Formats: sequence, C-alpha cells, structure tokens
Amino acid sequence: MRESMASRSDLKEASLRRILTAGASRLRVEGLSGAAIAPVMQEAGLTHGAFYGHFNNKEDLAAAAFRFALVDNRPRWTGQARQESWPSRVVRLGKRYLTIAHRDDLADSCALAALASDAARSSPGFKKVYEEELGKSLRAVCIPPDEGSPIDPARLNDAIALMALCVGAISLARAVDNPVFSEQILTVCRQAVERIARPENESPTSVEVPDHPGNRSDAARTDEHR
Repeated sequence: MRESMASRSDLKEASLRRILTAGASRLRVEGLSGAAIAPVMQEAGLTHGAFYGHFNNKEDLAAAAFRFALVDNRPRWTGQARQESWPSRVVRLGKRYLTIAHRDDLADSCALAALASDAARSSPGFKKVYEEELGKSLRAVCIPPDEGSPIDPARLNDAIALMALCVGAISLARAVDNPVFSEQILTVCRQAVERIARPENESPTSVEVPDHPGNRSDAARTDEHR
C-alpha cells in the first residue's frame, strides 16, 4: 500500500513538472496568453482533466509556471559568489545576459524579460508574483552572505540598474526588425553596464566553486542569463 501511494505521488510530481515545463516555455514565447490550459496540457502530453489535479484555473498555472521558469533559470545566470570584486560581478552578469543567443532563444530565455510587458497589464495577483520573483533575482545578484542578511543599499541600486538595462535591452533588441540595430542595442547596453560598475576599493565578494567544467563560454551559453 505504501509503495502504491509513493508511486502515485511520484507520478503526480512528474506530471506537475511536465505541466510547469510546458507552461514556462509557452509563457516565454507567447506571454501570458501562452498559459492557456488546453495547449499547455497537450504539450505536456497529458489530458485536459489532469490539469485540475494541480491547479484551479489558468491564473494559477501562469503564476506557477512563471515561478518555475525563474527557479530553473535564475541560478544559471547569477550562480554563486566568485573571487571577484562587485564591479567585476556586475559587468560579468551583464555580458552573460546581453547576448544574441539570449535574444534569440525565446523558449529558454529570461522570464522577467519575456513577461515584463504582460505583467504591466496583468492582474494584481500576477504583478505580485512578478515583483516577488524580481526581488529574488535582485537578491541573487547582490549575493548577501545568507538568506536573512539585508542587502547592501548601494549594491541593490546597482542591481536594479543592471536588471533594468538587461531586461530593457533584450526587450528592445527583440522588438526591432533590423538585425544590425538589434545587435547595436545589446552592444550599447553592455557598455552601459560597465559604467554602472563604478570602481570600488573593496575585497572580493567571496569564494565560489568554479562554474561546471562542462559549461560553454558566457557569450555562447543561451541558458546562462536570467
């Protein structure tokens, strides 16, 4: 009996992950309209009826899929602290985010950029979820020493400026038709990130286990943004 219950629990968890994976991908590509129940369930390979074993409605799905997208992608962009100065970290994260690969890979791109315009026109409930996830990303950029530690105000301001540049640049680069102009937007904003990262006489942030040796270069990685 216990084994049977565990098996059902595992199956339900697996089906939930399939739904969230499909929902997160569709949100990034199509915005909030991509969280329609029928196409998400079809992409997940599940019946329409299975949806209600996990969610009450489309709005619940959109919020959960958005959170899932950030939980999946955020650490691949921000990582952990390296033996580097704060300005170096800001520049590195900006260059990692503002790439042509990130611009072009909608399905696995930053959900904050993909949903920014939609969130501005969304319900208060989704705006709250967006705000919470944005806050988590800003905190991850600032790398406070532990979960309960306050964020240094100066770093938070830098992180907000970095995020605004990154999200805005990716959004504009996708919105224009001219590929040369689109690339210029990314280039100019990468340069602007360097101006945000003012020189500081501070010790390195902390020591980090290096990136996984199998990782490709920052510029080549499509999924090391967000």
